[in-house]
Amino acid sequence: MSSGAIRLYDTQPAGVRPLTDVGIILHPDDDVAIVKEPLLAGARVAYQGEEWQLTQMIPAGHKLALRTLPAGSVLRRYGQIIGETSADIAPGEHVHSHNLSVGNFEREYEYAVDVQPPTMLPISERRHFLGYQREDGRVGTRNYIALMSSVNCSAHTVRAIAAEYTHERLAAYPNVDGVIAFPHALGCGSQLNGEGYRLLQRTLAGIARHPNIAASVWVGLGCEVNQVDAIIRNESLDGKDNGSPPPMLTIQGSGGIRKTVAAALERIDALLPVVDECAREPISISELTVALQCGGSDGWSGVTANPLVGRVADVIVRQGGTVVLGEMPEVYGAEHMLTRRALNEAIGRKLVKKIRWWEKYTAMHGMEIDNNPTVGNKLGGLTTIYEKSLGAIAKGGTTPLTAVLDYAEPVQARGFTLMDTPGYDPVSVTGQVAGGCNLVLFTTGRGSAFGFRPAPSIKISTNSPLYAQMPEDMDFDAGGLLDGETLDAMAARLLELVIDVASGQPSLSEAQGVGEAEFNPWHIGATL
Repeated sequence: MSSGAIRLYDTQPAGVRPLTDVGIILHPDDDVAIVKEPLLAGARVAYQGEEWQLTQMIPAGHKLALRTLPAGSVLRRYGQIIGETSADIAPGEHVHSHNLSVGNFEREYEYAVDVQPPTMLPISERRHFLGYQREDGRVGTRNYIALMSSVNCSAHTVRAIAAEYTHERLAAYPNVDGVIAFPHALGCGSQLNGEGYRLLQRTLAGIARHPNIAASVWVGLGCEVNQVDAIIRNESLDGKDNGSPPPMLTIQGSGGIRKTVAAALERIDALLPVVDECAREPISISELTVALQCGGSDGWSGVTANPLVGRVADVIVRQGGTVVLGEMPEVYGAEHMLTRRALNEAIGRKLVKKIRWWEKYTAMHGMEIDNNPTVGNKLGGLTTIYEKSLGAIAKGGTTPLTAVLDYAEPVQARGFTLMDTPGYDPVSVTGQVAGGCNLVLFTTGRGSAFGFRPAPSIKISTNSPLYAQMPEDMDFDAGGLLDGETLDAMAARLLELVIDVASGQPSLSEAQGVGEAEFNPWHIGATL
């Protein structure tokens, strides 16, 4: 098996096989089926009284044409347009990048026409998890002390400080989940008070005030554009720690790296007993704010894992909780479906405005949004951004869209929300967590090793071979949906895992210590 390849069978069964045995048709209007196993050249497939002999191999998760499609035809999957044929396509032919392109089609936007208010579960019947209740009313799934770096120049220093807090050193504080550093590559070489400057400050402040962060210590160099005291002042963090500003240090002001580390250790040692006083207690899952994310998607993402996450998202919303879909470039081509679910026209129009911004933004940099599907996405069966987006938005379930948020904006609306983030996973999740998400549901078809601190990340494989191939990284297997397990049964199992992880059970990425390097604030603007 080549690296990253997924094969369900090594040999092709002989004879004519019904298409329903080897493929899935997702919608009656679809022009393609998704094949469940590799179909070799020469294989014969029967569908609706016709028999086709394949002229080329079709990998698992890829598309097989159901009918004759002349060049220039629109092609549908999920009952929606995913592209335009760039060549004549015959029934039984492999449909992919060689004969399908993005094309250009107009989406008709309708607003708030498919709003179906969810049936809310009575408070007495809602599930609970063991969480950390904060004084401001918010709830954490973890209890960390954060070391915030204002600039790349202090990145090494915050890492060095965090490294001192080993399991042995923290053993006396059982309610403290750890001391974690948030280094990054930004903070200087940018315009003072510019868009990028404000966005970075909002992101850093969002992490510092996150419900999974009990206290923070800030470290800067001293001469950078992004001054520590300016962050604290501009983002109103003065009262975060016991009614007073958090501890602030600069390397220049402290007399160098070694002295800064020593000073930070004193401040953290003083914070540990206070942070340890907060213990887990039963709390309704209405206090969960869950980031919905995907990475390394494949042809099964929109069939198994993403709809599964969407079903769990609906359950969380109906129990009063909040879910946050990100990756605006992976909404592109499917936004017309979300505007219909917008709670009101203003929310829908804000979404369309964000889409138009992305069109201009990518054009300004000589890119197209269709560049978003990666090499791995295409190997896994995805062809166009429209196809990828239609599968990606399935993570958002079926409830009304209650808000469209800016990057790292505090999440205040309940229910299903959408945050404007790039499609790049670390940057996207950084914004979602800075907005307040205290847990991440992350689907993958190719095999992502993603994790994120301080919010635990649960990774869900789209197919069982991937789950078997990466057992130490995949928390949950959605591949059972291809073998007959029902969506409701699987959603019930995934919800139990969500509750367990929210209550303190480490996700597999947490168990391996993954999650510091993935903190990656969105960089907008020139580097000066």
